Amino acid sequence: MSVPWWAWLALMVAIAAMLAVDLFLHRDNHVIGFREAAIWSGVWIAAGLAFGVLLWLWQGEEAAGSYYAGYLIEKALSIDNVFVFALVFTYFAVPAALQHKVLFWGVIGALLFRLVFIFVGAELLETFFWTAYLFGVFLVWTGWKMAFRHDAQPDPDRNLVVRLVRRVVPTDSRYHGDRFFTRIDGKRVATLLFVVLIAVEATDLIFAIDSVAAILAITTSTFIVWTANAFAVLGLRSLYFCLAGLLRRFVHLHYGLAFLLAFAGVKLILSETPIGKLPIPLTLGVIVATLAVSIGWSLAATRGRPATPAPPVDR
Repeated sequence: MSVPWWAWLALMVAIAAMLAVDLFLHRDNHVIGFREAAIWSGVWIAAGLAFGVLLWLWQGEEAAGSYYAGYLIEKALSIDNVFVFALVFTYFAVPAALQHKVLFWGVIGALLFRLVFIFVGAELLETFFWTAYLFGVFLVWTGWKMAFRHDAQPDPDRNLVVRLVRRVVPTDSRYHGDRFFTRIDGKRVATLLFVVLIAVEATDLIFAIDSVAAILAITTSTFIVWTANAFAVLGLRSLYFCLAGLLRRFVHLHYGLAFLLAFAGVKLILSETPIGKLPIPLTLGVIVATLAVSIGWSLAATRGRPATPAPPVDR
């Protein structure tokens, strides 16, 4: 799929404009309620679906199908991101009014990470055929780990990146409003909010590797993979505020996500065999059916359970 430079430029300008609007509307750091989060989630989902239609009209059915498959996988994996973000915010006791700011800058970092991973991963797959086997095995292993070791809760204080930042950057263990940096006794130091941002970025870095590899199993078009990631990640903040109180009901969703990762891994491996790439309609069908079954199974199993936030993590 050949994409002219002006299409990339138009996409970047559109994403920057949407982020600017979001930042302007939340400049007062107010607490995000469910209604506001639901409206914004609707806006981001509508934007993502509309771009797929535009891609269909511009590049055809196959390109749009690949985009929608990648978008659905990334959107589904975002729910696991939300769970980890809830744990991080609970662990550091982040005030509700400051959570949107952390997620906003976290999303910008996530977009940059994914852009790098996409171009590197696509180039590797195009240059070295054995990379498909490597990525495929990695996705299958990640799926197995998600299915059977999902209960292991991350400890932000043990995160290598967070520990490194605290060791290298002078840090105060308190919040100073919405500032990432402040001055104490004339010395510039990082606040606890900056440590939280680093924890969010570090955890998303791990998720980015999984999600990019999963979408590359569908297509190696950097434009499609990037747009699928971008439009899914742009709605991550709103998704968090919508689902943070419902996470305890998604008790079996991780099995569905694990299956999708393993399916993407097998699909990637098969692409370098005589079987070749699986049809896009089949991929879309598997994704939709898996999400429907795992979500339905979770809701049925937790019927009557109150929607409460994830429990706090002992410090």
